[in-house]
Amino acid sequence: MSGASSSGVLANLERVRDRIASAGGDPDLVRILAVTKGHGIEAVRAARVAGLDDIGENYAQELSAKADELDDPAARWHFIGQLQRNKVRQIAHLVHLWQSVDRLRLGEEISKRSPGAAVLVEVNLTDDPARGGAHPGLVPGLVDGLRDLGLQVGGLMAVGSTGAEHDVRGGFRAVRALADDLDLPERSMGMSGDLELAVREGSTMIRIGSALFGPRLPR
Repeated sequence: MSGASSSGVLANLERVRDRIASAGGDPDLVRILAVTKGHGIEAVRAARVAGLDDIGENYAQELSAKADELDDPAARWHFIGQLQRNKVRQIAHLVHLWQSVDRLRLGEEISKRSPGAAVLVEVNLTDDPARGGAHPGLVPGLVDGLRDLGLQVGGLMAVGSTGAEHDVRGGFRAVRALADDLDLPERSMGMSGDLELAVREGSTMIRIGSALFGPRLPR
């Protein structure tokens, strides 16, 4: 698997940090979430050797299996994919931050299984209802509802839209403005292909997979 060795990931990590700096961000302040979706446990181990504590997964079963095999209490697991409520129980004891909370019923299940959990609200930047995330107009009410459940809402998360650079930046800019309006410090925006645009628009956390580990294995 390309880039998944410890030395390869270290070299790739330096390139990612250089990209953050070239976009005007501080590599020491913009947190890098190592997304190991579609990669084996060796990628997770390489990320840990490189000093990356935050590990992101999109699927409950994959997160659970890797966390059990890694057996590293210092690793911080983030769930970043669309999640069915019936999967929450499987990983509630493992997840450090739930990044893709987009509806109150999901928040209710998380609060039931992990009271006081840290969450981000995912914002949908497209007109496609099939994509995860809450409509921007519904986000303030969702934040209030999650807080009423006792959850710790730290910020917002968004997947960049596809299309022209102007449109992608505009979406990230809207998320930053919404986070500012709600006094939420965390903005999880940007992936391997658009991290510069996200950093320029105020991202505090980027979710990086292929730029660290190379292409994913087919599922």
